[in-house]
Amino acid sequence: MNLPRLVVSAICAVILSGAAITAASPASAATVSYVALGDSYSSGVGAGSYDSSGCQRSTNAYPAKWAAAHSPASFSFVACSGATTGDVLSKQLSALSSSTTLASITVGGNDAGFSGVMQTCVLYSTSSCLSAIATSENYMDTQLPGKLSTLFTAIHSKASAAQVIVLDYPHLYVITSLCAGLNNTKRTALNGAADKLDTTIAKASADAGFAFADVRSKFSGHELCSGDGWLHSVTIPFGESYHPTATGHALGYLPIFTSAVAAAAG
Repeated sequence: MNLPRLVVSAICAVILSGAAITAASPASAATVSYVALGDSYSSGVGAGSYDSSGCQRSTNAYPAKWAAAHSPASFSFVACSGATTGDVLSKQLSALSSSTTLASITVGGNDAGFSGVMQTCVLYSTSSCLSAIATSENYMDTQLPGKLSTLFTAIHSKASAAQVIVLDYPHLYVITSLCAGLNNTKRTALNGAADKLDTTIAKASADAGFAFADVRSKFSGHELCSGDGWLHSVTIPFGESYHPTATGHALGYLPIFTSAVAAAAG
């Protein structure tokens, strides 16, 4: 079938336009200056393949995997295991500058005593676990919002042109009777504490004008006791316990972060 010359010309123009758009995408990635801030959920504790920094930064962590896939103009990986909001302020913000165009962060879990709460819940009674969670939740209500606000204001001051993506923490457990270890009272309370922490982080992110990327839906069905977990259970030593595995970063955090970056750019 012979198409009219005008129609053929129009189709060719559309095809060429699409090719030009496709070709431009890698060039835009090459202009990105990316800084990965935060705690162990960003450094990649639990994902293996660590560097020699002492911060347990993993090549399998979502920031490193995103950078490997997108080849930004620059990539500064300064997230560190155990970091609090204060640690990010004092030790990591020097990586930011007016030329930073993208930053990511997970933070708040260590301020709220995540590690200590988990150890209490693993080692001691249900009442001790619930008491530790209540203390942590009180901190989330009374202290953490101000600390997040101070940190986020400082990030904006150092990198006012950057798109900042704030990621949160997944639920730890599927609630089921078919799983050994912590009882369901502890598991339910820990999931509730994760929700309160994530809600606090989401509000602080919105107040700062930062993008909030919620990983809970992506981890749904892959929590501990799911039979297909993307999180470590109790490990010896304790440090990697309750942190995402390499699969958790690749299939959980990375796609959520990638989508958030695309949404922010669009």
